[in-house]
Amino acid sequence: QVHPVESGGGLVQAGGSLRLSCAASGPTFSDYAMGWFRQAPGKERNFVAAINRSGATTYYLDSVKGRFTISRDNAKNTVYLQMNSLKPEDTAVYFCAAKRGYGSHYDRRQYSYWGQGTQVTVSS
Repeated sequence: QVHPVESGGGLVQAGGSLRLSCAASGPTFSDYAMGWFRQAPGKERNFVAAINRSGATTYYLDSVKGRFTISRDNAKNTVYLQMNSLKPEDTAVYFCAAKRGYGSHYDRRQYSYWGQGTQVTVSS
C-alpha cells in the first residue's frame, strides 16, 4: 500500500505558478503509476495528469498541456505537479492518487489510494 499526502497548494494570481508535491509512504512506491486529479465546488473529480511507474511516460488533460508538468522521484517516494501560467479555471482541490496494474491512467476508478487534497486558488 501507499498513502499519498499532498502539499504545496495556495492562493496565486492568474499567470503565476505553484508546485504541488505528493509524498507517498510505503515500500513499493515505484510499483505504482501516479496521477493528479482536481475537483471544483459542485463538480466531479477530473483527471489532470499522470505518470507511469518509471517516469518515462506522462499523460495530460488537454487544457493543461504546455502549462503543467508532472514528474516523480522514486528515491524520494514523491510525485510533483509544476503548474505554470495558472488561470482562474484551474481553481480546485487537487488530489494525488496511486494506481497499480493495467487500466487507463485517465480513469479515476483505476486509482486505489488517494490523498486528502490540497486547495489551489487562482485569482483573476
